[in-house]
Amino acid sequence: MIERQVEIKTQDGRMNTFICHPERSSPHPAVILLMDAPGIREELRDMARRLATVGYYVMLPNLYYRSNVEELGSVVGEVNSATRQKALQLMTTINIPMVMQDIDALMAFADTDAAASTAAMGCVGYCMSGQYAVNAAVRHKDRIRAAASMYGVALVTDKPDSPHLALRHTDARLYFGCAETDPYAPQEIIDQLRTEVESRRANAEVEIYPGTGHGFAFPQRPVYNKPAAERHWERLFALFGDTLGVRHPREGG
Repeated sequence: MIERQVEIKTQDGRMNTFICHPERSSPHPAVILLMDAPGIREELRDMARRLATVGYYVMLPNLYYRSNVEELGSVVGEVNSATRQKALQLMTTINIPMVMQDIDALMAFADTDAAASTAAMGCVGYCMSGQYAVNAAVRHKDRIRAAASMYGVALVTDKPDSPHLALRHTDARLYFGCAETDPYAPQEIIDQLRTEVESRRANAEVEIYPGTGHGFAFPQRPVYNKPAAERHWERLFALFGDTLGVRHPREGG
């Protein structure tokens, strides 16, 4: 595995980004992995590595670079309540238009890297970034061919860039993985999203993971659910494998 940390120039500064991909020389389909509210940490880098082992060029950008924040540290437990509050505040400093500019910069960088194949790309976002991953498939409908939102928030809003409206503007394959119990994405939101998918007969799927709570795929969270987390990996591998030309994906090969 080849790993490196780079700074990518954007309209608002320089965005530090973790990149990893297999060592073999052929270009690998690029996948952008977007962080959740607690930000960049080793847990997310490990997830990027796991995705890369299948055969992808994975980019994990620090979306808090505008606030000059690198890594916040753990947000788990009462002892880290102040850090948790800071993460929630930082989450409000970015929005869909800003992150779409960042996606532009990430794609432009990948275009210059011989290790990356960018004709067909993927994007996955967790928590606050589920909405960004889906909107990236609208902004770059000709290149981002698959996008996944994992326990995403703000999936149905009254704004023109509401993620649920993405189904009307892209034919990319979309996947919405939802926790069964999630105060940030309650059942009524999931129902609205599913209704939109069904009414549009869209190339999209909404799946609820039984017995899970918000954040279930993160190994360092108290709500971590290993069977559900492994299913989420299976679903991601299938999503990107079917759309990005990596056939029959298998970890480590």
